[in-house]
Amino acid sequence: MRKVAVGLGLMEFPFSGAAGYWRWVDLCESGGVDSLWQTDRLISREPILECLTTMAALAGRTRRLKFGVNVISLALRDPVLVAKQCATVDVLSEGRLLPAFGIGSPLAPEWKALQIDTSTRGRRTDEALEVIHKLWTQEAVDHAGTHYRLNGASIAPKPVQPDLPMWIGGSSDAAIRRTAKYGTGWQAGAETPTLVAPVVLRIRDAAAAAGRPIDEDHYGAGIPFRFGKGDDPGVARAMEAYAKRSGNDPAQYFGVGDAGAILARIAAYVEAGISKFILRPLAKGDDDMLAQTRRLIDEVLPEVARRWPKPEKSNRH
Repeated sequence: MRKVAVGLGLMEFPFSGAAGYWRWVDLCESGGVDSLWQTDRLISREPILECLTTMAALAGRTRRLKFGVNVISLALRDPVLVAKQCATVDVLSEGRLLPAFGIGSPLAPEWKALQIDTSTRGRRTDEALEVIHKLWTQEAVDHAGTHYRLNGASIAPKPVQPDLPMWIGGSSDAAIRRTAKYGTGWQAGAETPTLVAPVVLRIRDAAAAAGRPIDEDHYGAGIPFRFGKGDDPGVARAMEAYAKRSGNDPAQYFGVGDAGAILARIAAYVEAGISKFILRPLAKGDDDMLAQTRRLIDEVLPEVARRWPKPEKSNRH
């Protein structure tokens, strides 16, 4: 039986300030939420926290929660610095970091604003993943690649987790190959359950062919949720934007309604092969975020534990 776990994720910063954010984090910590996730975005008009500094702050604030980035756009970042940052956060959190990597959307504002060529982002990401893995596992790294060159590079301390997770995002053919070659897990993007299922099967086949099968518990998905109605403030706009951006049916992606509706959406993804979830509250403001999160903790998490009980041992993501 797969071990289903529910975390919460943010892209934009919906709080009035730091105090509201930390109240929300404390609620998640005490309420049994599995993990917290921050989207990677460097350029934006809306307030969005920088992801890796957020991970460091969460490491200091919490004692139980795991946390991760969904997902780090490696083509925008130096892989040596990322490897060092991740290792440091993993050490200081005593092994609670869940790094996830991808190439970033070609529609993201960073490419144009920073004048970066999007045509090389896939190859840069593949090479960066290789560099990061070497730095995490080898004492001295020599690397002569197309985009990065290292001579006797090393980082210390190494991550606490000897097999620090390396989750990969994306559902293209290249992303599937990337996951099979480098990944310890896969994180879905805007795919509905119907679209997720064949990707999971293809990754399993590709990983097996590469001689490195991925644990069946290491497939994840993100779901926007709202206790309320589709015409609540911001919900209809978010669903319309999703449909326009992805071409997918928002009714098959969003969990909007009561606890039963949210659980039904989770169950559809579980049936498609997903067991790790990042639920994103469709909420704005301190009170709304806290209210939505409390209802998730009180009404959804106990039912998830009942339907998909975890084994006695292991709290790993």
